[in-house]
Amino acid sequence: MSENFDNTENEHMEPLTQGQPDSEGGEQRDILAVLPLRNIVFFPGQIMPLFIGRPSSVRLIEEAHQAQRPVLVLTQRDSSIDMPHTSDLYEIGTVVRIVKIYTMPDGSKSVVVQGMHRARFLSMLNEEPYLTAEIEHLPEHSHSEEDVELSALVSNVRSQLKKLEGLLPDFNPEQLNLIMNTQDLANFAFLVTALLNIAVPEKQDLLETMELKDLLNKLVVALSKMIQRQELSQKIQADVQESINKAQREYFLREQLRAIKKELGEEKEQLEVDEMRKKVEETQMPEEIRKVVEKELSRLSVMSPAAAEYSVTRNYVDWLLEMPWMISTEDNIEIPHVRAKLDEDHYGLESVKKRVLEYLAVRKLKNDMRGPILCFVGPPGVGKTSLGRSIADAMGRKYVRFSLGGVRDEAEIRGHRRTYVGALPGRIIQNIKKSGSNNPVLVLDEIDKVGMDFRGDPTSALLEVLDPEQNVNFSDHYLEVPFDLSHVLFIATANSLDTIQPALRDRMEIIEIPSYIMDEKVHIARRHLLPKQLREHGLSDEQLTLSDEVLKDIIERYTRESGVRNLERKLADICRGAARQIAEDGSAMVSVSSADLADYITSRKFFPEVAERIVRPGIATGLAWTPVGGDILFIEATKMKGKGRLIITGQVRDVMKESVQAAMSYIASNAKELGVDPDFRETLDIHVHVPAGAVPKDGPSAGVTMLTALTSLLTDRIVRNDLAMTGEITLRGQVLPIGGVKEKVLAAHRAGIRTVLLPKRNADDLAEIPESVRNEITFHLVEEMHEVLDIALPKKVQKSKKKAKDTKNAIESVTEIP
Repeated sequence: MSENFDNTENEHMEPLTQGQPDSEGGEQRDILAVLPLRNIVFFPGQIMPLFIGRPSSVRLIEEAHQAQRPVLVLTQRDSSIDMPHTSDLYEIGTVVRIVKIYTMPDGSKSVVVQGMHRARFLSMLNEEPYLTAEIEHLPEHSHSEEDVELSALVSNVRSQLKKLEGLLPDFNPEQLNLIMNTQDLANFAFLVTALLNIAVPEKQDLLETMELKDLLNKLVVALSKMIQRQELSQKIQADVQESINKAQREYFLREQLRAIKKELGEEKEQLEVDEMRKKVEETQMPEEIRKVVEKELSRLSVMSPAAAEYSVTRNYVDWLLEMPWMISTEDNIEIPHVRAKLDEDHYGLESVKKRVLEYLAVRKLKNDMRGPILCFVGPPGVGKTSLGRSIADAMGRKYVRFSLGGVRDEAEIRGHRRTYVGALPGRIIQNIKKSGSNNPVLVLDEIDKVGMDFRGDPTSALLEVLDPEQNVNFSDHYLEVPFDLSHVLFIATANSLDTIQPALRDRMEIIEIPSYIMDEKVHIARRHLLPKQLREHGLSDEQLTLSDEVLKDIIERYTRESGVRNLERKLADICRGAARQIAEDGSAMVSVSSADLADYITSRKFFPEVAERIVRPGIATGLAWTPVGGDILFIEATKMKGKGRLIITGQVRDVMKESVQAAMSYIASNAKELGVDPDFRETLDIHVHVPAGAVPKDGPSAGVTMLTALTSLLTDRIVRNDLAMTGEITLRGQVLPIGGVKEKVLAAHRAGIRTVLLPKRNADDLAEIPESVRNEITFHLVEEMHEVLDIALPKKVQKSKKKAKDTKNAIESVTEIP
């Protein structure tokens, strides 16, 4: 039990004194320490433990126990008061003696006390270190053993206790036997009163009752009320038990509460269900969805909150209510405004901007046009993802993005069934809910990096999402109701189309974003990257100046890439160095020149190595396509005495190995015309190596480079060091077309190569190359291998008279584009 009294110390407290009779012959008076109790009324004859925690309480108990003095316990009128005073205590309490004291592990005391008799509080003598008061001992109840009415009351009380024992299964039989065998009627009445589960004021009233008959009468009434409440409770339990079956036993407590409300006439629907019903009326949704929600709410209203299915159904209804079924943003289809916004955020990318403007123009003329599925394909860092945000801003739509990289579970797209623990809708529905509208711009980032395993193929799940003919009624496994995705503008991004499922690729409109050329990178750095880095490093335009020549030097020497991410990192290096210099030296302005770049950026990374590497026969420069843009590729070959072995190294895959075999066969079959020893395959071992050996390489487009390098090796002629080439070869010496022309040509331009050899069938691809690049590169379009060798080797290769005429016509057919 809890107790409260003043815990302040007073070394001058009056000692505990013996009781003295009143000078006028009244009841006996005494001076005792007072122990206030909260929420408990102590009765004479009662024995129970009290837990004492306050230092002042501990001192009171210890001193009283040592002096073998009794203590007066009084009940507080208000249990919330921590430091009660005289007015906060009832006047009549019980004098108790301390039986035993136990010390608890936390330092508090547990004291067993026994009630002796009642006493009245007269006046407070001391409040420190604990309450001490003058009290008046009250007389015991007097009665006559021959009083018939008194005997009847006692008998009635005993019978009611027996009846109550049958109604309360947790009743302590030993305690009841002790009470029944108590012969002293006053103690019997007090023990029964202590047993009752009634309010503190009622118990205090019983304690203050002076006449034994009155006390027993009140006990009879209190016991009758307890018996009636218990019988009603059992009746309610019986009614509830009849209304539930075996599968509904887990809802017992809830049904019991409903039955109690029914008995009281206060039955109401659950508050949260009412709130949901009100939200249904306020939310705009299709009629079929409204029917589903109302059906689930009806199930929810009769379900126990303790049931496992309750939270599942509640979450499901919340998702249905929070989806933007009929909420959409108004499109801004002013073409000049959109064009200005796209130009402001991105430099170049004319083909992408052209397609977006075409879509908006058609949308303006035909308002019910379904959203297209655009797929931006290009190397990293060219602005694919940020372009999606610019489109959303220009159209006035919400923008949401989620990455598909590494997603291997089909449920990530279509959601989980509600039967699973922790089920959620798929990422598509989650992001639409997050956007708050049914027509956002939804960017599916890295769609080419979706994987598959035993949990399914997410790309197959995307087929319905990205098909304008099917996504009108897209069904998520969690929602199980159709949602219209036709208003969503889907924009997918990818670095490569090779890993995208063909059926999925067919549903998207592919827009290739090329690598940036030097001029574009300078403009992007000047307009976007440099101002951004200046802001992030706390610099102004006046504190750091970089000329266009310095920017070009950074691009050429430190960041040979398709995009501009590394360029931004190098500009950040310069901004950090400038900030440090301003902070240390107090400089007002820092001007960085090309000669100063080494002080701000790490050592020079790229070198004009083409001319330096092609210094002997057997080396040729090719062009390769990678998912991160084009790149130059060196093919090296060497020969040694041997027995005709062919060694190929450098992480070369099967297709490229076959190109080497085809080149060797072509040289062997045309050895005389090429000026090669016909027996070279029997006397020489040839080793072909492709540097950057840690990078896997494959594809047929290096065929012409392989043949040129091997021919250079076997004829001791050095290949031109300003030439790069690409193309697939056949055993007959034909040059077949290849892909990735734009990326390969831009890679050659970045490397400083100004002559490029391409298959003639790729002539149409030259239109995709920026005009500024075409003006700086000389293109040779060829159909036969001997044309390649005529251009690549300084000295023309000898050909047989039989093919002289064809060779002359072929050379004349070579086209040069300035």
